[in-house]
Amino acid sequence: MQELQGRTAVVTGGASGIGKALAKGFLAEGMNVVISDVEEAALKRAVGELSADGGTVSAVVADVSRADAVQSLADEVYAEHGHCHILCNNAGVSVGNSKVWETTANDWKWVHGVNVMGVVHGIQSFVPRMLDSGEEGLVLNTSSGDGGISPLADQSVYASSKAAISILTECLAAQLDAHEGGRVRAAVFYPSGGLLDTGLWTTARNRPAELARERPYAPGAEMTFDEFYRGAKRAGFDIPVQDLDELAAATIEGIRRGDFVIMLGREMVEFQLVDRAKKIAAGECPIKAEMFELPKDD
Repeated sequence: MQELQGRTAVVTGGASGIGKALAKGFLAEGMNVVISDVEEAALKRAVGELSADGGTVSAVVADVSRADAVQSLADEVYAEHGHCHILCNNAGVSVGNSKVWETTANDWKWVHGVNVMGVVHGIQSFVPRMLDSGEEGLVLNTSSGDGGISPLADQSVYASSKAAISILTECLAAQLDAHEGGRVRAAVFYPSGGLLDTGLWTTARNRPAELARERPYAPGAEMTFDEFYRGAKRAGFDIPVQDLDELAAATIEGIRRGDFVIMLGREMVEFQLVDRAKKIAAGECPIKAEMFELPKDD
């Protein structure tokens, strides 16, 4: 998809972080942008910030874990713009580090409801209309290296949800190419380049009361971005922080190139994937838990 000007992009999880950066990048390309989020106040602030730079941006409050909410989002997009050319299924949540046997049923229901079913709902609500339009289109699903490439053992809930998105997107891309001629295609987006200062660190603020955790976390299971960053520094890790606007710009270039995997430093993950494949071929578990804790604030 080379020409973006005048076309329409929809970004879920668009009120902050990567979603807002993508929306900003699309607006700079002259696109019409619709952002969606579960946080109404944050959504209004984001529209104000994005509108200040010019361009057509609107907002729709939607909980992507609900099929009816995403269907309503699609209805509003098509009523306002008549098309959706780029759908970014980007909304995501996470929970604290836990051993699998110490996770709770609601941890899985909430994270997989948003991260996996949110993408499924987006595909089911938008793709049939995108195909019917006869126009070029793209479904961009946000996965994670923590799941799609090299899962972290202590993040079983989140990592498994993102692994599901990687496989789901591969299936979707193959089906669109084989059965629909590839006019509408799918791509998987791996946020990358360094540590990402996004709302994912504090998604518990949006956790529904009916899916509240059934028991407290173990000490140290939850950490904010600042707490993690300071702890990593004290432990001697110099982790770069990725600028989100630069990440969005690189993502748009990947869209233009027609990449299926959109990721900074993509060529550097080959050794991880090869090592994973070798361990699987040898009958070994390809990951292991890192047994260390970051130093905490005094």
